[in-house]
Amino acid sequence: MAKSQMSELSISRVPILIWVALVYAATIILENAVESSPLRSLLFTAVISLHAYLHWDAERMARGRPWLYFVIQGMLIFASALTMTNGFAVALLGLFPILIGQSVGIYYQKLKVTFVFLLLYGLFCLAIISVSEAQQLALLIPLLLLLVIVVVAYAVLFYQQFRARVRTQAFLHDLELAHMKVEELTIANERQRMARDLHDTLAQGVAGLIMQLEAIDSYLEKGNTGRAQQIVGQSMKQARRTLAEAREAIDNLRKGAWSELDFAEAVREEVARFTQATGVPAELMLDLRLNWSSVTVQHVLHIVSECLTNVAKHAAASQVGVTVSDQTNELLVLVKDNGRGFDPDSIGRVAGHYGLIGLRERVRLLGAELDIQSGTGAGTAIQVVKGTRRGETT
Repeated sequence: MAKSQMSELSISRVPILIWVALVYAATIILENAVESSPLRSLLFTAVISLHAYLHWDAERMARGRPWLYFVIQGMLIFASALTMTNGFAVALLGLFPILIGQSVGIYYQKLKVTFVFLLLYGLFCLAIISVSEAQQLALLIPLLLLLVIVVVAYAVLFYQQFRARVRTQAFLHDLELAHMKVEELTIANERQRMARDLHDTLAQGVAGLIMQLEAIDSYLEKGNTGRAQQIVGQSMKQARRTLAEAREAIDNLRKGAWSELDFAEAVREEVARFTQATGVPAELMLDLRLNWSSVTVQHVLHIVSECLTNVAKHAAASQVGVTVSDQTNELLVLVKDNGRGFDPDSIGRVAGHYGLIGLRERVRLLGAELDIQSGTGAGTAIQVVKGTRRGETT
C-alpha cells in the first residue's frame, strides 16, 4: 500500500472508533433491555475491543495483507452478532458499512472494493440467518445497502479531497525546492559575472600600467625626465585605482562563493571587518554544527553585514555582540548593541533606517522569523530564527 494511502487510513480511524463506540453502546442497551446477560455483554465487549484495536492498528495490519485485515474484522462483527442475539441488527448495520467504506481508503480500486463488499455482504446474510429468521433479510438488506451507499459515497469524497490536499502540498514543496534551485543558479551566474568583471578590471588596469611604463621608458631614453615624472604620478594613481577595484571585486567574489566558503569563517571575517573599520569591540559567539545550504549562508551573511552596518552608521555603540548558532537545530542569528536605539515602528518612515526594510525582505526569503527589540537610548537587539526543513541540511 502507498504511503499516502496509509496516511489517509490513519486520519480516518479516529471518527471510525467514535462510531464503533456508539454502535457498541446502542447494542448493549438493546440487548440488556430485553434480557440482562452480563456474560454476553462481557464477551461482546471483548470482541468489540479487539475490533476497535484492529481499527486503531489498521495502518500496520493492512500494510502487507489487507485482505486478511478485512476477513478478521468481518469475522469479529459476525461473532458480535452471534453474541448479542437481541441487538445484533445494530451491530451488523453499524459496523459492516464502515468496514466497507474503509476499504475505499485502503484499496481505492473498484474491483477490490467490490470484492470486499461481496465478502462482507455474505457474512452479513449468514449472520442474520444464524441469529434470526431468514425473513429478516428482506428488512435488513435494504437498510444495509442504503448505509453502504452513504458511507462509500462519503469515503470516496473524503479520500478525493485528501488526495487533492496531498497533491497540493507536494506541488508547493516542489515549487519551494525549485525556487531555492533558481536562487542557487542565480548566485552561480552572479559569481561568473563577477569573475568576468574581476578579469576585465585587472586586465585593463595592468594593460594601462604597462603602456604608461613603456611611455616612461621612452621619455627617459630621450632625456625628458619632466614628462617621465608626470607619467609616473599618473601611473601611481592608476595603480592605486586598479588595486582598489581589484580588492572590491575579490571581496564580492569571495562573498559569492557560498558553496565553497566556510560558514563560521565567513561570519568571523564579517565581524573582524566591522571591528577594524569602526574600532568598536565585537564579541562573537559561534556554534555551527549543521551544513546549511548556500542560499541560507548567503542570506545570513548579508543579514549580519546589514546589522553591523546599521550599528556603525546609526547606533554610536561602544559594544556589540554577535551570535550565530544552530545548537537547537534552529539557526539563530542575534546582533545586539548598547547604542542609542531607535523606534522600530518608524522603519521606512525615518530616513536612515531603510536598510531594515531590506533586512525584513531577506528574512522573508530565508523563511525565518525576525524580532527587533529597540528603544531610544536602550540599544538594539535584532534576532533572526530559522527552523530546519527537509533537504536544508546534510
